[in-house]
Amino acid sequence: MTTLPRPALTLTADDARRLALRAQGFLGAPDRRSGARGVLRALGAVQLDTISVLARSHELIPYARLGAVGRRSVESAYWRTPSSGAPHAFEYWSHAACILPVEEWPHFAFRRRAYRDRPHWNHQLPEGVYDQVIKQLRTEGPLTATELGGAKRTSDWWDWSGTKVAVERALMYGEVVCVERRSWKRVYDLAERAIPKELLHDDLDDAECLRRLVRLAGEALGVGTRADIADYHRLKGEQVDAVIADSGLVPVEVEGWGKPAWADPAALSAPPRGRHRTTLLSPFDSLIWERARTERIFGFTHRLEAYVPKPKRVYGYFAMPVLSGGRLIGRVDPAREGRTLVARQVTLEDPKAVPGVAQALVEAASWVGCTDVRVERVDSPELRAPLTLELARALS
Repeated sequence: MTTLPRPALTLTADDARRLALRAQGFLGAPDRRSGARGVLRALGAVQLDTISVLARSHELIPYARLGAVGRRSVESAYWRTPSSGAPHAFEYWSHAACILPVEEWPHFAFRRRAYRDRPHWNHQLPEGVYDQVIKQLRTEGPLTATELGGAKRTSDWWDWSGTKVAVERALMYGEVVCVERRSWKRVYDLAERAIPKELLHDDLDDAECLRRLVRLAGEALGVGTRADIADYHRLKGEQVDAVIADSGLVPVEVEGWGKPAWADPAALSAPPRGRHRTTLLSPFDSLIWERARTERIFGFTHRLEAYVPKPKRVYGYFAMPVLSGGRLIGRVDPAREGRTLVARQVTLEDPKAVPGVAQALVEAASWVGCTDVRVERVDSPELRAPLTLELARALS
């Protein structure tokens, strides 16, 4: 049994909440000069998802921290740009399918090796197709799976063609990189062309990779338990255990958590101060990735219901938590109808949440080019009139 070091410091629950908010970019002055690329570097991973309501989740992440960031600038912050010729990031499996800073390519060597050593796969790879895909990319340059020969054998979403199986496996092995998304399709290129030469190696052993990712997770979280830190890049608990003592993170105790925790020493060196951001959060935002952590820090139960049958949904298809004053104060299930942002369902924690929810709705509407906000349903009917009045004031 591993003996845990004695905590160097005891934090209150509020201390921990503020550390988490600052680490995630929601407390203090935002770094607008670094823009979306700075957000990516600070978070270490931005999750991708196919769902697009107000915008895709990877656009919502920098918006939530920076405000009305240009959507084209978000894409250029992630993918290879014509002027630079090199990507700022790469897409790989981290917490889920994520955009990751290109500087971290060497630290995912442990995962690439694990994929190469994998004894079985869900999709069969026809003989010769892998080599053909690599040859075609080398000859023709960046291509989608369709341009390589077809993504699917049938219309079923899961029924990949041999070409798609090959190029996805090459991506997992690190021989191929997704250099951009085109109409949400991955555009693949050879890693030897897309990744800077000084980064294109698998020289780091597993322990060094894991130490780096554990440290990055701790910095992005501010403070977290073993489970929090493991979940950030989907590491195993025993992988965290093996390296956390050498990661540079500091053991702390958080009142009310009841579990050992570790904090970023740089975060502990200066008390978190500054202005709180008011915003809608993507359900895929790293602030609220892990449900148990969200409940522990904010006392707020969050669950994405997009894949829940409609009759069983409680808060709505793409309910977005509302952050204001450092608290999660409600939820909004949004949609767009022309130039109107429609709040199909609004859930408010209490009457004090009305101004923050109204502000978050109006700012989001402006960002996506809407000039009006319409509320369809408020779970607490007595709060509908105050919310409507607050929206009218904010829009006037």
